[in-house]
Amino acid sequence: MLKRSRALASVAVIAVFSGMGAPAWAETLRDAIALAYQTNPSLLAQRANQRALDESIVQARAGLRPRLDVTLSGSHTQSYGDRAGFDGDSASASIGLSQTLWTGGRIGHGITAAEADILAGRENLRDIEQTVLASVIQAYADVIRDAEILRIRQANLGVLQRQLEEASARFEVGEITRTDVAQSEARLAQSEADLANAQAQLSVSRASYAAVVGQSPGDLAPMPALPGVPSDFDDALDVALRDNPGIRAAAYNLRAAEANAAAARSEYLPSARLTASYGGSNADFDRIGDIGDNQRLTAGATVSVPLFTGGLNGSRVAQALERANVAQINVEGERRNTLQSVSSAYAQALSARSSLQAGTEAVRAATVAAEGVRQEAQVGLRTTLDVLNQELELRNAEVTLANARRNEYVAQANLLAAMGRLEGADLDPTLTIYNPADNYERVRNRGALPWDGVIESFDRVLAPPIVPANDAADAPIDQRLKSGIVQTAPRD
Repeated sequence: MLKRSRALASVAVIAVFSGMGAPAWAETLRDAIALAYQTNPSLLAQRANQRALDESIVQARAGLRPRLDVTLSGSHTQSYGDRAGFDGDSASASIGLSQTLWTGGRIGHGITAAEADILAGRENLRDIEQTVLASVIQAYADVIRDAEILRIRQANLGVLQRQLEEASARFEVGEITRTDVAQSEARLAQSEADLANAQAQLSVSRASYAAVVGQSPGDLAPMPALPGVPSDFDDALDVALRDNPGIRAAAYNLRAAEANAAAARSEYLPSARLTASYGGSNADFDRIGDIGDNQRLTAGATVSVPLFTGGLNGSRVAQALERANVAQINVEGERRNTLQSVSSAYAQALSARSSLQAGTEAVRAATVAAEGVRQEAQVGLRTTLDVLNQELELRNAEVTLANARRNEYVAQANLLAAMGRLEGADLDPTLTIYNPADNYERVRNRGALPWDGVIESFDRVLAPPIVPANDAADAPIDQRLKSGIVQTAPRD
């Protein structure tokens, strides 16, 4: 029995630490954050998605610039008949140039909507970044907790092995009964099962760490204090309502939806553009001969006035207004979600802090009690079962304390994420930060011409204004949905 227990303990230790053979440099939380920040697939994919979204500003501003088209055509004709037939070749080429002057604000509002969509995308990127870094922190804390629990289980196994040896020796001399030995054997068997479960849980946590960070954990340093953890719920909520990426993204989406509604109204207005074209054609028929070149140059201005569209423009306006209504309702929804997230994380942090304080005291008291019971058992004042029960109480207190440390740390990280304060720069000021605005500035003026600003300013003249959704004629949002945030989080 004792040999099997020692073998099991050795196998568990080898199984846990064999995964550390691969090279690993993410030994501190900052190291883990830096590696995940550079290599996490979810974060990299969102950055690529944001770069794709940046192209929408190039597409929106393309309407400010002239369009140049070249058309080439050629044909061969062969005719057959009873009296006469002929063969002929013809060719033509033309080049056309058009420059939009005014669209009633359709282009200008489209640019505004594109810019708002890009800003919303940046907030979505912030949200993904915070989600990834919260996962890194949780994985880091889980590995440390489970490694500590494994150490506790290993220590408990060693204690119970010695307890069984002592019980067997005392049984041989008649100091205790066979029942006392059987109790020690039962507790040792349960300890072996607990050790196996602890080893399995640590393996699971190590795999989760590798998935989010990008490599297996080595010997992780203790969890450092997280910066900026608030001590007051009202302060946490104020920051969250201002900086939470979900709320900010919803506000930018509302701005884009309102601009799109104004662009839809622009469809009712005329549009004006300048046009110019130059072209020529040539034809040669065998019975007629070369009829020569035909060249032409035209230039002018075109004004288009939509008089009747079969209800298309009206439907588009109604659709855009309802989408603005949806966007405004989503703002309120994000505010409520943020309240719930901040309240939940703050309450969990308070609870974990209380559990940590109680757990620390419980471990201290259980340690003293376990030592006292062991000494009393030596002089016959305590039974073997008393010793086993007290040892179990001590190990359970140590496991509870390890869980409380992890829970408080993760709750603090979740609270910072709900506040919008869990970005890479918040956690590590030395981190090389990815700035999505860099790509935007690089692509924004691609293809720009000197008169873009003039055309854009002129297009916004007399354009339908961007009307806030809550001022729309169809009362977009029930006033009951616009209630103030109710601060219901638990207090210290």
